[in-house]
Amino acid sequence: MQRAAIIALASTLFVAGGVFAQQKAGKDGVYEELNFFDEAFERIRQDSVDAVSDSKLIGAAISGMLTGLDARSSFLDEAAYKALQTPSSDSGAGIGIVVTIENGQLKVISPQDGSPAAQAGVKPGDLIFSIDKEPTYDLTLAEAEQKLRGPAGSEVELTLRRGNGGPIDVKMKREPFNLQTVSGRIEGGNIGYLRVAGFDGTTQTAFTTAVQDIRQRAGNKLIGFILDLRNNPGGNFDAAVATADALIDKGDIAVVKGRKPAATKRISATPGDLAKGLPIVALINGGTAREAELVVGALQDNKRAVTLGTKSFGESAIETLIPLGSGGAIRLTTARFTTPSGREIQGKGLEPDLSVSALKLAKLGRGEGRHEADLPGALKNPDQAATPPAKPPADAPPGATATPAPEEAPSVATGDIGSTSDEQLTQAIDVLRGLSLIGKRAAG
Repeated sequence: MQRAAIIALASTLFVAGGVFAQQKAGKDGVYEELNFFDEAFERIRQDSVDAVSDSKLIGAAISGMLTGLDARSSFLDEAAYKALQTPSSDSGAGIGIVVTIENGQLKVISPQDGSPAAQAGVKPGDLIFSIDKEPTYDLTLAEAEQKLRGPAGSEVELTLRRGNGGPIDVKMKREPFNLQTVSGRIEGGNIGYLRVAGFDGTTQTAFTTAVQDIRQRAGNKLIGFILDLRNNPGGNFDAAVATADALIDKGDIAVVKGRKPAATKRISATPGDLAKGLPIVALINGGTAREAELVVGALQDNKRAVTLGTKSFGESAIETLIPLGSGGAIRLTTARFTTPSGREIQGKGLEPDLSVSALKLAKLGRGEGRHEADLPGALKNPDQAATPPAKPPADAPPGATATPAPEEAPSVATGDIGSTSDEQLTQAIDVLRGLSLIGKRAAG
C-alpha cells in the first residue's frame, strides 16, 4: 500500500511537471521512468548506511526536480512554508542582498539601498565563494538565502571575488531594515532626480508623491527627469508595471509568456503621464534586474526615455508559489516577460542607448605611476623581453593554462549612487540638458 502511494505521488509530480513526459512519447515512457524512480527509492530506503524517512526522500526528490529546472524554482517543506507566511520579526534578519545562481556560482544581483551589505561595500556581480567559511558551490539558492539570514545582530562573513581580483573577506551584522524604494530631489535647480531602489506595495504611491513634489518645487523651471534604476534587483511585479505605466501615456508595457502560446498576455499602459511629456534619462547597470528590467524595456520600446549606463542583469522569470497538500509548497517559474516589441531579457539583459561605465578609480602604489610606455602610440623597445605568460595555479591539472576571467563593466557602489562622485549621473544630467535644448529648438 505504501509503495502504491509513493508511485501515485511520483506520478502526480512527474506528470504535472512534465519533466520526463517531454523526453518519452506516450504514457508508456512515463511509467517506465516512474518504475526507474521507484526502484531507486526502494534501494535507498533499504541500503542507505543511515536510515532515511520516506518524507525526507520524497522532499529531496521534489527539490531535485525543481533545482534542475532553474535557480529560482525550489521546494519548501512545511516548516519553511510556514516561516515564509509568518511576518518577519526582530529574531530573524538578513543583510539586504539579492542573489542568484549562475554557472553553479552564487552571484550578487544587487545589495539593497541602506542595507548592511551595501554599507559593507558589496557590489552587483560579486561572486560569493563562502558564507561563514562554508563553501557555496553545492548550495541551492534557497539554502544560500537561508544561510544569509539569522538572528538580528549576529555577524556573517562572506568571501567574495570581484572581477579578476583575489578573494575579499567581508564581515557584517544582520539587521532588520526597511527599504525605501523611492526617493526624489532636484538636481541643478531644474532637473528631477528619482531614485527607485526596488518595488513593493508602497512604491506606486511613493513614486507619484515624489514626482508631484519635484514638479511643485521646481515649477516652470523643470526640464526633465532622471530615473535611477541602478542596483535595483526588482521586487513586486505589479508595482513595477505601475511605475512604467506612470510614465507612459499609451502603448504596451510588457509581454508575459507562459508555457502555452494561448497564455501570452500583453500588458498595456493606461492614459496619463506623470512627467507630462518632459524628457527622461534612465540610468541602468548590471544590478538592474528582473522587474526593474521590465520598466527599462517599456521605456525603451515606447521611445519614452534615453537609457544610459551599462547592460542590465538579464532575468525575467515570474515565479508562482504553489501550496501542496502535504503542507509544503513549490516555488515554480511559470512565465517570463519580454519587452513590448518581443525582445528577450532572460540571459541577455538590455543594452543602454548610451554606454557609460562607472568611473573606476584606484590608488596607485609607489612606482606604479604612468610611464611613457603606457601612453597611446608609444614606441616599442625591440630589446625589451616579452612578458612571460601567466602561470596556472599550482593545483591546476597538467596542461592547464592561466586564462583571465572576463572582466565585467565596473558597477557603482550602492552607497555612491546619486553622490557628487557619481560619474554616470553627471553624464545623465548633461544628456538631459541636451535633450531639453533640442526639444526647445524643435518647438521654436
